[in-house]
Amino acid sequence: MKLKQLHRWDLSTAEAERIQLSLSGEVVVDDEFATIETVCGLDVSYSGEERAAAACVVMSYPELEIVESVCKISAVCYDYIPGLLSFREIPPLIPALEDLASLPDLFICDGHGIAHPRRFGLACHLGVLLDRPVIGCAKSKFVGSFEKPGERRGSYEYLYHKDDLVGAVLRTEENRKPVFVSIGHKVTLETSIAVVLGCTGRGRIPEPVRQAHLTAGEE
Repeated sequence: MKLKQLHRWDLSTAEAERIQLSLSGEVVVDDEFATIETVCGLDVSYSGEERAAAACVVMSYPELEIVESVCKISAVCYDYIPGLLSFREIPPLIPALEDLASLPDLFICDGHGIAHPRRFGLACHLGVLLDRPVIGCAKSKFVGSFEKPGERRGSYEYLYHKDDLVGAVLRTEENRKPVFVSIGHKVTLETSIAVVLGCTGRGRIPEPVRQAHLTAGEE
């Protein structure tokens, strides 16, 4: 895959926040794809503060069979700062993304999209960088408030932040904690909910993301 060159990654906190605010206007919140036949899960695993393993696992959709798997090891080059996760995780992911032989129809990452103080979380940053549909699916809330969804699989409630609808709190497994779904780029919230549900059933988190997590953890 070829990726855009958006900016430098070695930025101060203030510079990174300005980049997020600037690029947030480029996020597309409509479905911009014909069909979804492949979904790529992304995840980064860390060994201490020096080593990162970044994995991309492409799966067929809706069959959820592995099509391709890539994992790359690199040095950690950015501290963990709440709200700036993309500056820590995208640099390790870039070599793995560039090494993909296929072009996935849609990506899912373990992180937030517009459910972010500056409406530009990891999923948005990846989407603009890749110019592809991306969904954010996080295991915990970062910003916003919501009503508790029902306990049945598929139940959800909307997530609001400062009166803006920024995501959905979705139950992917009965009687287990929900996940937090939000738009990354070129996909609607309704489609994001449907795809996350279509990618779960074997566990709480989307199977492509789970497989990426397992792959990164093995390195």
